[in-house]
Amino acid sequence: MRVLDIATVYAAPFAASLLADFGADVIKVEMPNSGDPLRGLEPFDGDESLVWAAMSRNKRSVTLDLKSEEGQELFLRLLADQDVLIENFRPGTMDRWGLGLDRLREANPEIVVVRVSGYGQTGPYRQKAGFGTPATAFSGFAYITGYPDRPPILPQVSLTDFVTGLFAAFGAMTALYHRDVFGGEAQEVDVALYESMFRLMENLVTQYDRLGTIRERTGNQLGSSVPAGTFATAEEERWMVLTTSTDRTFRRLAKLMDRTDMLEDPRYSTNRARVAHREEVNAIVEEWFGSRTVEEIQRLCDDAGVPVSPVYSVAEIFEDAQYAARDMIVEVEHPKFGSIRLPGVVPKLSKTAGSVRTAGPTLGQHNEEVYGALGLSEKDIARLGEEGVI
Repeated sequence: MRVLDIATVYAAPFAASLLADFGADVIKVEMPNSGDPLRGLEPFDGDESLVWAAMSRNKRSVTLDLKSEEGQELFLRLLADQDVLIENFRPGTMDRWGLGLDRLREANPEIVVVRVSGYGQTGPYRQKAGFGTPATAFSGFAYITGYPDRPPILPQVSLTDFVTGLFAAFGAMTALYHRDVFGGEAQEVDVALYESMFRLMENLVTQYDRLGTIRERTGNQLGSSVPAGTFATAEEERWMVLTTSTDRTFRRLAKLMDRTDMLEDPRYSTNRARVAHREEVNAIVEEWFGSRTVEEIQRLCDDAGVPVSPVYSVAEIFEDAQYAARDMIVEVEHPKFGSIRLPGVVPKLSKTAGSVRTAGPTLGQHNEEVYGALGLSEKDIARLGEEGVI
């Protein structure tokens, strides 16, 4: 699969990274001199953005000014043998540049165009500036995150962008399957940041529609299951997360806590009853957790089949045997550091496993390789560089 990634920052480039993990040949197109703004985002090690190293793995980088006439001609030549084009400009931007869908299709009738934007390609908000953090609020996710007596909490990772990237990659593969297996026409994939998060809000929608209930913030407790949430252990500043989302798992926990009386008590015997008596149930569980260490709780719960996990820091993740066994932290070469460790590939495929082959490339690292393959000479490439086209 050949992918042309002309997007910037997070969501759309993440979609291209996911495809690259499984062998897609992804060419990352960046503006000459400045490059993708992602190169300027924290954290840094010296002058190198660590975000860039991870997000742009497995890609080749070329520089190209899409606004210039000669740059557009070169872009359309690149596009001619691609399968997917991924962009995330504000809707209508490429049309204003003279790179509308008709011109793209003229260069490559079979191209699947993935468009990522804040609010989608249609609707009254289509022209608004769209970023992942405001989309987190617009989607309804921020409203339910945090404690009821405090302001809404935002995720400490670019969650909306990453979720949108997943939907964009899924949309690209669906469109390619339609094109290649069924012989259907190549199509556009329209992915909105806020819609990607809203798609996860299924329970909020049905609850409001049928019951008129507005889900509120519940802190570190889950609204639909009890007991489920974060509980303090006997060790200072050590927390664990427990969930008993089925009555079967609660029965295991009750036996483990030596509270089989709860199984016959109508206040606690079903999840629906426990939700109604949340504080009473949590108090019992908190007392049990608070008198034991993390290691003891983990061992007892594992033996009993009760789902629980310590709240891990990244340092603990680096030392964990499960992460190591699943190759979820991989080491690859880096042009400045020598090597760098990055998250591994998800999902694991039994026959065509993905891989992390390179970290994010330097700006224009593959200009000669990519443009040379189009027939440009070293002299041509040098001239285009001097003129700011590449």
